Amino acid sequence: MKSQTIALAAAALAVGAWLAGATATAALFSSPPPQASDSLSLSSQQQQTAWNDLSHGVTSSAPADFKATTSSAIPSTLRVRAIPDKTARDVPALRPFDYAKTAGKLLIVNPSDMMIAEVITS
Repeated sequence: MKSQTIALAAAALAVGAWLAGATATAALFSSPPPQASDSLSLSSQQQQTAWNDLSHGVTSSAPADFKATTSSAIPSTLRVRAIPDKTARDVPALRPFDYAKTAGKLLIVNPSDMMIAEVITS
Protein backbone atom coordinates (compact mmCIF):
# COMPACT_ATOMS: atom_id res chain seq x y z
CA MET A 1 0.00 0.00 0.00
CA LYS A 2 2.84 2.37 0.89
CA SER A 3 4.57 1.73 -2.46
CA GLN A 4 1.33 2.47 -4.34
CA THR A 5 0.98 5.78 -2.49
CA ILE A 6 4.58 6.71 -3.32
CA ALA A 7 4.07 5.75 -6.98
CA LEU A 8 0.87 7.82 -7.16
CA ALA A 9 2.58 10.81 -5.55
CA ALA A 10 5.49 10.52 -7.99
CA ALA A 11 3.09 10.36 -10.94
CA ALA A 12 1.22 13.44 -9.66
CA LEU A 13 4.50 15.34 -9.32
CA ALA A 14 5.53 14.35 -12.84
CA VAL A 15 2.21 15.51 -14.30
CA GLY A 16 2.45 18.77 -12.35
CA ALA A 17 5.97 19.40 -13.61
CA TRP A 18 4.88 18.67 -17.18
CA LEU A 19 1.94 21.09 -16.90
CA ALA A 20 4.17 23.80 -15.47
CA GLY A 21 6.64 23.31 -18.30
CA ALA A 22 3.90 23.41 -20.91
CA THR A 23 2.51 26.64 -19.45
CA ALA A 24 5.96 28.24 -19.38
CA THR A 25 6.61 27.16 -22.96
CA ALA A 26 3.28 28.59 -24.11
CA ALA A 27 4.09 31.88 -22.39
CA LEU A 28 7.47 32.03 -24.12
CA PHE A 29 6.07 31.49 -27.58
CA SER A 30 2.78 33.36 -27.37
CA SER A 31 2.67 36.83 -28.83
CA PRO A 32 2.48 39.72 -26.41
CA PRO A 33 -0.81 41.58 -26.17
CA PRO A 34 -1.12 44.38 -28.72
CA GLN A 35 -0.05 47.82 -27.57
CA ALA A 36 -1.81 51.05 -28.51
CA SER A 37 0.21 53.63 -30.40
CA ASP A 38 -0.36 57.15 -31.68
CA SER A 39 -1.11 55.93 -35.18
CA LEU A 40 -3.45 53.34 -36.59
CA SER A 41 -4.33 52.48 -40.15
CA LEU A 42 -7.67 50.71 -40.48
CA SER A 43 -9.06 49.55 -43.80
CA SER A 44 -12.28 51.13 -45.02
CA GLN A 45 -14.12 47.92 -44.04
CA GLN A 46 -12.65 48.04 -40.51
CA GLN A 47 -13.59 51.71 -40.23
CA GLN A 48 -17.16 50.94 -41.32
CA THR A 49 -17.41 48.11 -38.80
CA ALA A 50 -16.09 50.35 -36.02
CA TRP A 51 -18.53 53.10 -37.03
CA ASN A 52 -21.46 50.66 -37.01
CA ASP A 53 -20.45 49.30 -33.58
CA LEU A 54 -19.55 52.57 -31.84
CA SER A 55 -21.46 55.46 -33.40
CA HIS A 56 -24.68 54.89 -31.44
CA GLY A 57 -23.24 56.09 -28.13
CA VAL A 58 -23.45 59.46 -26.46
CA THR A 59 -21.76 62.31 -28.33
CA SER A 60 -19.38 64.52 -26.35
CA SER A 61 -18.97 68.22 -27.00
CA ALA A 62 -15.57 69.35 -28.19
CA PRO A 63 -14.28 72.92 -27.94
CA ALA A 64 -15.24 75.04 -30.95
CA ASP A 65 -11.61 75.39 -32.07
CA PHE A 66 -10.83 71.65 -31.80
CA LYS A 67 -9.66 70.01 -35.02
CA ALA A 68 -9.76 66.20 -34.78
CA THR A 69 -6.55 65.06 -36.43
CA THR A 70 -4.31 62.07 -35.88
CA SER A 71 -1.36 62.52 -33.52
CA SER A 72 -3.09 65.37 -31.70
CA ALA A 73 -4.19 65.33 -28.09
CA ILE A 74 -7.82 64.76 -27.27
CA PRO A 75 -9.49 67.61 -25.33
CA SER A 76 -10.17 66.85 -21.68
CA THR A 77 -13.84 67.76 -22.24
CA LEU A 78 -14.41 64.65 -24.39
CA ARG A 79 -15.55 61.51 -22.66
CA VAL A 80 -13.27 58.61 -23.53
CA ARG A 81 -14.56 55.04 -23.33
CA ALA A 82 -12.96 51.62 -23.63
CA ILE A 83 -13.49 49.72 -26.88
CA PRO A 84 -16.31 47.22 -26.20
CA ASP A 85 -15.54 43.50 -26.43
CA LYS A 86 -17.79 43.05 -29.48
CA THR A 87 -15.95 45.76 -31.40
CA ALA A 88 -12.57 44.35 -30.34
CA ARG A 89 -13.67 40.96 -31.72
CA ASP A 90 -14.95 42.56 -34.94
CA VAL A 91 -11.82 44.72 -35.40
CA PRO A 92 -8.97 43.20 -33.33
CA ALA A 93 -6.62 46.12 -34.11
CA LEU A 94 -8.85 48.31 -31.89
CA ARG A 95 -8.45 46.12 -28.79
CA PRO A 96 -5.74 48.22 -27.05
CA PHE A 97 -7.40 51.56 -27.84
CA ASP A 98 -10.16 53.72 -26.36
CA TYR A 99 -12.55 55.93 -28.28
CA ALA A 100 -14.51 59.16 -28.05
CA LYS A 101 -17.46 60.29 -30.13
CA THR A 102 -17.95 63.84 -31.32
CA ALA A 103 -20.40 65.24 -33.84
CA GLY A 104 -20.00 62.95 -36.86
CA LYS A 105 -16.62 61.53 -35.81
CA LEU A 106 -15.21 58.61 -33.87
CA LEU A 107 -11.81 59.32 -32.40
CA ILE A 108 -9.66 56.26 -31.73
CA VAL A 109 -7.45 57.18 -28.78
CA ASN A 110 -4.22 55.80 -27.34
CA PRO A 111 -5.14 55.48 -23.65
CA SER A 112 -1.56 55.85 -22.46
CA ASP A 113 -1.09 59.42 -23.72
CA MET A 114 -4.60 60.42 -24.94
CA MET A 115 -3.40 61.06 -28.49
CA ILE A 116 -5.73 60.47 -31.44
CA ALA A 117 -4.57 57.46 -33.45
CA GLU A 118 -7.35 57.50 -36.05
CA VAL A 119 -10.37 59.61 -36.99
CA ILE A 120 -13.35 57.74 -38.42
CA THR A 121 -16.23 59.54 -40.10
CA SER A 122 -19.54 58.19 -41.34
